[in-house]
Amino acid sequence: MSFKARLEREWRFVRGLNRTLKRVKTIAPASPNLICDDLQAAVDQWRDRRALTFEGKTLTYGEMDAIANRYAHWAKTNNLRRGQTVALFMPNRLEYFPIWYGLTKVGVVTALINNQLSGLALAHCLNISGAGHAIVDGETSPIFEQARGLLERPMQQWVLGHAVGDQRDLSQALKSCSSLPPDRMVREGMTAHDTALLIYTSGTTGLPKAARITHVRAQLFMRGFAGATGATEKDRVYNPLPLYHSTGGLCGLGAALLNGGSVVLKKKFSATHFWSDVAAEEATMFVYIGELCRYLVNQAPGEDDTRHRLRLAFGNGLRPDVWAEMKARFRIPEILEFYGSTEGNVSMFNFDGRTGAIGRAPKWLRNKFNIRLVQYDVEAEAPIRGTDGFCIECGAGQVGECIGKINAGDARSEYTGYVDKAASDKKILRDVFEKGDAWFRTGDLMKQDADGYFYFVDRIGDTFRWKGENVSTGEVAERLEAIPGVTEANVYGVQAPGTDGRAGMAALVVDGSFDIKAFGEQVGRDLPPYAQPVFVRLLPAIEVTGTFKHRKVDLVAEGFDPGKVKGPMFYKDGAKGYVKLTKAGFAKLEAGGVKL
Repeated sequence: MSFKARLEREWRFVRGLNRTLKRVKTIAPASPNLICDDLQAAVDQWRDRRALTFEGKTLTYGEMDAIANRYAHWAKTNNLRRGQTVALFMPNRLEYFPIWYGLTKVGVVTALINNQLSGLALAHCLNISGAGHAIVDGETSPIFEQARGLLERPMQQWVLGHAVGDQRDLSQALKSCSSLPPDRMVREGMTAHDTALLIYTSGTTGLPKAARITHVRAQLFMRGFAGATGATEKDRVYNPLPLYHSTGGLCGLGAALLNGGSVVLKKKFSATHFWSDVAAEEATMFVYIGELCRYLVNQAPGEDDTRHRLRLAFGNGLRPDVWAEMKARFRIPEILEFYGSTEGNVSMFNFDGRTGAIGRAPKWLRNKFNIRLVQYDVEAEAPIRGTDGFCIECGAGQVGECIGKINAGDARSEYTGYVDKAASDKKILRDVFEKGDAWFRTGDLMKQDADGYFYFVDRIGDTFRWKGENVSTGEVAERLEAIPGVTEANVYGVQAPGTDGRAGMAALVVDGSFDIKAFGEQVGRDLPPYAQPVFVRLLPAIEVTGTFKHRKVDLVAEGFDPGKVKGPMFYKDGAKGYVKLTKAGFAKLEAGGVKL
């Protein structure tokens, strides 16, 4: 890289970092300034500008605030006190954000429940929220009803729509509620350290956990992206992500609404209509999750692909193999990739657009970041400690777990954790580099290059050990998806009889051009022997969470047993390559008659 190019890179990084830090520097846990105060200030400044658009209807900032105020007074009318929780179980709709914004005005916590859940998983999320009231609509009310028998305590159901039985009509109740702001005295004594929201983990490996989102964390998300994106009142953010999750519900909204801009909300993501929507709504930015972008590049080219006014796409989880194609094919001027988790204290941005990097912490700013990588033993499932008992920091290019130092009282590095204290404590690593220090464990394996760029490798638990080597499921999936005929790959490890470690297995979604023989030949050329999947199964679709993350838990449980697995399945049989796995072949494998 030339000196001029290096200088330009550093300037872009510093400019983006300063812009972000400027917006978050006044956030403090002890401050009486809450997230609703940030939003109220935006309303007061841009009252008549458009704020939210959904299915052809638009709310100005003032109209959005009036709806929020009605919910605040509704909470007071129903004797909801600050610190108490209301469960919000609805799909994206115009009222979604104003509901929780309004409830924060009176100190009430909103549990944002994934509207894709049902049955036991839904009941679990409702139970751990501790809520006594649930807000639903016509779509989610029947699902709530089906889970009622699993609830640990009675929960009053308020319906935005037709109410029956012991349900309450929320639309009717709101008519008698004032649209004027509640008296600020109602939250006197509250600080930004108090809880504003509960946001749940995706539940890719089990039941979701409820992360406690304080006003500090909500401010960091919303103000942080208001600064990082460089958004202005002229920007319009296209947001097809679920509002129950932090990327869509906080980052995507904050970028626009704290800058006087506007948000186009979609009920759900549609790859087919994405570009025509973006063009029609005159969006200047959109917020993504990585797999969303993969769905877009897998679509056939269309005339709307470049008929837009976008200047920026921002989000997280964009895979390197999709990144370049996404930017070139759709002519997106800038991509802002970030790394962070709903519950954690580690966050970083890739301000200068280095393809594949999830963020950067250059050496000359090392002490300004609480982020470190420590060597990790995949087999022992624990960080490696030296003879002195402390963890060993990774060098450039080494893969290790990303951790973030916990500094109580510091807005950017404190750790509030989950509602479940035991689950929170499991995420803390102690005595890392000195006696008594405490660090948040992200559970993510990464590597860092000499210029300070971080690259995601895999989730801990997804990386497995086979033939004495560590296998990254993410890296293998990336290679497999580049093979002709493979449209999607979900890679994981399974227990195989008579072997140490876990054998690689790939669940594939394929098109009509897929050929298992050609696939096997390509796998042999592209991957080292230990990383080549031992088992392959074909699926019509891969199950994902509401935020497009691959679910693996059921696939791992089914393994490679033809009695449990529906659809074609193959195993790697030495020089023969991949051969169909039958019940007779499975019996032979179980008896140890096949060397894997």
